[in-house]
Amino acid sequence: MEMDLLSLVEQGGCSAKLSAAELNEALAELPKITHDNILVDIETHDDAGVYKIRNDYALIQTTDFFPPVCSDAYDYGQIAAANALSDVYAMGGQVLTALNIVLFPAHLPLTILKEIMRGGQDKVQEAGGFILGGHTIANDIPIYGLSVTGWVHPDQVTTNDQAEPGDLLILTKPIGTGIIISARKNDLVSVNAYEAALDNMKHLNDKGASVLNQYGIKSATDITGFGLLGHAMKMADGSKVSIRIDSQKVPTLPSVMELIELGCIPGAAFRNKEFTEGHCHFEQNIDYNYKMLVLDAQTSGGLLMAVKPDKADDAINALIESGYPVSTIVGEVIKRNNQSVYVY
Repeated sequence: MEMDLLSLVEQGGCSAKLSAAELNEALAELPKITHDNILVDIETHDDAGVYKIRNDYALIQTTDFFPPVCSDAYDYGQIAAANALSDVYAMGGQVLTALNIVLFPAHLPLTILKEIMRGGQDKVQEAGGFILGGHTIANDIPIYGLSVTGWVHPDQVTTNDQAEPGDLLILTKPIGTGIIISARKNDLVSVNAYEAALDNMKHLNDKGASVLNQYGIKSATDITGFGLLGHAMKMADGSKVSIRIDSQKVPTLPSVMELIELGCIPGAAFRNKEFTEGHCHFEQNIDYNYKMLVLDAQTSGGLLMAVKPDKADDAINALIESGYPVSTIVGEVIKRNNQSVYVY
């Protein structure tokens, strides 16, 4: 009998992440570590760390792991791997190697574990990398992810703190995976919409990284657990600018707006609302559904990149040709104002 991994998460009562506010509090008192070869560290809450090995070569290091976000073990392995690999791509890099991070219930059939790890291995191979090993411990519910090493030329590192006034913001993937996952748990979403969300989460951001390098884009981030609004806020604060987002231009997965209208809004969206309150402003006439859309926590979301206006159209065309058909301009960077992000 096929086991629904999402049901295990519900039984275990597991939350995928600490809230962003809790994470900030935990990290607040940690001493800052400095070194001439550290190009990117925890200071800007960027997607990964970057350490220069030589003048033409720097290592990217990152890790990510979480409980099942879908029913099928193989799909889950692919999605968790794609999500972890995405941090390398958000820095403009390429994948080298990875290590498995596995927590697995001792009572479950090992065939499930095999399928999870097969999904991860296939996705890492698709990225051109190699899984070299890993570590496994027993746990009440499955948790899977990767520790990833990539590389990038030091002059091509993309960070979330280099956006400049006048830049246009391009988003490469549609929003709504958190809402779709929540709807799947409650049998509210169609098979087609659910499968579209799975395909979206399995889709690597590798070609997006190539576009970053091709057009000399210096500021980008991938959209994951903090939602579009939370990651835009981090970009704005790191870059000492403000950002304007046109919520109605944000591309969505099928059925997402209808599901929000039904009230299918996961708890992570409300945690993101708490995190961004006081730093982000919503125009008075904005529809509540669009407000919750930009707060939806994503899994293996797309890249948000700050692009010079004269390169934006060419970058969008390159992204569409590379397999990101909904790539679109969703906002702009402006001079620093009272709030980090303005949503209209």
